[in-house]
Amino acid sequence: MSTPRVLSQLPLFPLETVLFPGGALPLRIFEVRYLHMVEQCRKTGTPFGVVSLVQGSEVRRPGVPADSFHPVGTLARITHFEAPQPGLMMIDCLGSERFRLVSSHQLAHGLWMADVELLDADVPTPVPEDLGRTSAALGQLIETLREQHVAENRFPILSPLQLNDCGWVANRWCEVLPLPLSLKHNLMALESPLVRLELVADVLAKAHPADQRPE
Repeated sequence: MSTPRVLSQLPLFPLETVLFPGGALPLRIFEVRYLHMVEQCRKTGTPFGVVSLVQGSEVRRPGVPADSFHPVGTLARITHFEAPQPGLMMIDCLGSERFRLVSSHQLAHGLWMADVELLDADVPTPVPEDLGRTSAALGQLIETLREQHVAENRFPILSPLQLNDCGWVANRWCEVLPLPLSLKHNLMALESPLVRLELVADVLAKAHPADQRPE
């Protein structure tokens, strides 16, 4: 059994979204707690953790219930940074390793900190023949977006494409499909990339049953 890999005092960014490994996440930062967090992460070259909110708000407001979030998140590494004006940062992030919360606490100025256990990356798993349509449909979606001249720095799916890998295909579909936040989190947290893709294929089949008929 491998020794658990633990990160201590990881800053957290609770969001109303799910960050998947290999996924792109643009953020507009204006709250003091996150401005400081981003500055520290840039200086040290360290990631922060993105966790999905169960209750609470991305922005602190009076009367909003205290934050609570799902137990599994993803490390976010800053890939691009701009500060167009004082008190405003625009960053692009890349999702890397998943983690499971061990403990967390909130600092006086509102930033959450946590000790986390890093989870194993998806094992590369070729897309089986019976799920080939799911992969092909994602490839067609990517081509459609490119034909619409989506700006490269805002393209929702990052290169290199890995259309024959179960985890990569499942993660990209989860990012673009309008799924409930809790379902996206549960899919992201699954250990098996094949099972994740099978569940995504089921969602697509229910949404577009005619497209799933055998030829």
